[in-house]
Amino acid sequence: MPIATPEVYNEMLDRAKAGKFAYPAINVTSSQTLHAALRGFAEAESDGIVQISTGGAEFLGGQHNKDMVTGAVALAEFAHIVAEKYDVTVALHTDHCPKDKLDGYVRPLIAVSEERVKAGRNPLFQSHMWDGSAETLADNLSIAEELLARARAAKIILEVEITPTGGEEDGVSHEINDSLYTTVDDAVRTVESLGLGEKGRYLLAASFGNVHGVYKPGNVVLRPELLKELNEGIASKYGQPAGSKPFNFVFHGGSGSTAEEIATALENGVVKMNIDTDTQYAFTRPVVDHVFRNYDGVLKVDGEVGNKKTYDPRTWGKLAEAGMAARVVEACGHLRSAGQKIK
Repeated sequence: MPIATPEVYNEMLDRAKAGKFAYPAINVTSSQTLHAALRGFAEAESDGIVQISTGGAEFLGGQHNKDMVTGAVALAEFAHIVAEKYDVTVALHTDHCPKDKLDGYVRPLIAVSEERVKAGRNPLFQSHMWDGSAETLADNLSIAEELLARARAAKIILEVEITPTGGEEDGVSHEINDSLYTTVDDAVRTVESLGLGEKGRYLLAASFGNVHGVYKPGNVVLRPELLKELNEGIASKYGQPAGSKPFNFVFHGGSGSTAEEIATALENGVVKMNIDTDTQYAFTRPVVDHVFRNYDGVLKVDGEVGNKKTYDPRTWGKLAEAGMAARVVEACGHLRSAGQKIK
């Protein structure tokens, strides 16, 4: 059962929160990056999450028509087959989806899972993300309510982003400013709309200074301790015991985060951390090295014939897969998920 059932995915998230670790959520854009993610999880003996963004799905759909749903469904179906060969459990997720792409991405994908569940099967994806951070909080939560109801019926978990993450990802961008910090009031309004599980389970991408993209440690002011304030505010308002963690948090924009920042986030309820920028580099870097070292073999220089063994995509593709897998193993170590796989 390498692809998690709805019940097992819930168990995975519960285990992460209780054990104060998080699952790396690795963005993939091809069958090869999928294998790299799966290989990394297996080598780290960690369960994990594989996710496809709107841009990734468009790329997977092929450049002839760039159909996002086709791309996402195709890779998900492929994953259900090849993941059987890896001794770990993984969940399939779709990453950032803004309002203007809901009808072309998340809603059709939920419909696919609705049909599967009606037929007595499990959903195709285990969770989907609605990124309403560019909308007013009222509009964001209104759409989230609709999606949560559909997701619950299809045995899917919804991820919501209620306040902005800085930087840019797949066309969704926000300035780096004081709006990058979720308030207790934002959290209260979220619970008023989405509940605390009784309306369906959801993951919360709260903002604590996160920024997408590339940056060095210290260049962004992260405040992961803010997550504790959000949990405490909700626990107090709704009569939950002191120290309880009502939310299942997601850490976005984690590239360049320090070990201390990650550890604080884990202590305060982060169960999923998105990793894309770093694994993109880890995949591409070995390819560049191979090309530089084998320049006259990869290219037919000065009318020569080159070297088929060096420009064969399998040659440099294996190096790329290994490089990305190693970065996934590293992420599992940082997030304490290594060695935590469900037996």
